[in-house]
Amino acid sequence: MLLLGIERLRERDFDLLQGKRVGLMTNPSANDRYFNSTYEIFRHSDSINLVALFGPEHGFAAAAPDATLVGNAVDPKTRLPIFSLYGETYRPTKEMLQDIDILVCDIQDIGVRFYTYVWTISYILEACGEYGVEVLLLDRPNPLGARVDGAPLDEKFASFVGRFHIPMQHGMSLGELAQMINSEWNPTTAELKVVPCSGWQREMMWDDNDLPFVMTSPAIPNPVTTYHYPGSCLLEGIQVSEGRGTALPFQVVGADYMDGTLLADSLNKENLSAVRFRPHAFMPTDSKFAHKTCYGVQAHITDRHSYRPIETWLAVILAVHQLYPENFAWLAPEQSYYERGEVYHFDRLIGNDKARHMIESDASINDIMEGWESFHAEFIETRKPYLLYE
Repeated sequence: MLLLGIERLRERDFDLLQGKRVGLMTNPSANDRYFNSTYEIFRHSDSINLVALFGPEHGFAAAAPDATLVGNAVDPKTRLPIFSLYGETYRPTKEMLQDIDILVCDIQDIGVRFYTYVWTISYILEACGEYGVEVLLLDRPNPLGARVDGAPLDEKFASFVGRFHIPMQHGMSLGELAQMINSEWNPTTAELKVVPCSGWQREMMWDDNDLPFVMTSPAIPNPVTTYHYPGSCLLEGIQVSEGRGTALPFQVVGADYMDGTLLADSLNKENLSAVRFRPHAFMPTDSKFAHKTCYGVQAHITDRHSYRPIETWLAVILAVHQLYPENFAWLAPEQSYYERGEVYHFDRLIGNDKARHMIESDASINDIMEGWESFHAEFIETRKPYLLYE
């Protein structure tokens, strides 16, 4: 049976926390297999001296929409401070850490470079290294399994949706990646311990384990969304709906100017691996094209292990550009979801501006992905010392 980091720590009667003042960074995605949240487990344990809480993007309750700043608060149940790491700062301040001996991180990541929880942990490692606070990470499976895929990150495009040089889909658990970040990129290495899962193998995707799935953020409601997200999140960077404000976020694409049948037929002729497209109409309640009827497609995965989401959704973007050149538009830099400035959001997500220019010139997917495999091989070699699972 697969045991999570929190379940293994509980079996040890929280020995790593004995006699210490404990901070906890988490959200409702961190549960045991019986839906007991790590927050509830900690606050009800006589063995844990819980003194502060921390929340990442979407907040401690995971209720805030994407890219919405969240303020500090007081937890109504414990009366402990909830420090936001997605408000005035991404990085814990000295004042936030002054009464803490050890900061525990337990959160369900989804294995994608531009999903921000890993970068919150990177800032935690930096601050705790500087101020002498221990970090304990309770590990969880990567829902996407072992696949390594996607473009490298050009440091000119580093941001909170990608700080360091890892692939878009990295094939590591959060605990493994935290160890790598702490060793490779942290200017002051933190004292980090990871409680690994037991019974998890790298090839296992979410549906291969026996765990319940709790939505990790407001637009990631189920495992199918996670399987699409490494590629479909790129839709955030163009003027189409990626399904935010519907029951199928990141599984659909559409706009009021599209013909869903035409787009589906065009994509199905590509014979992309393990996916079929169906015409689909929808009306988002928020985000792009809110309250407008959008026509487009839903992507249906036929084999999750051989499905290649990044290649698939790049093909979708290319098809939209080719079919609707007069309507196609990038999300302007000033409309960026996360950091304003002169950089296109699409470029931040994919990690360079080369891909955007190639799409504009109707380059092939193979041309866009040129050089990726050598980067993947280099990354797989670099990460070896930090791996915890076969």
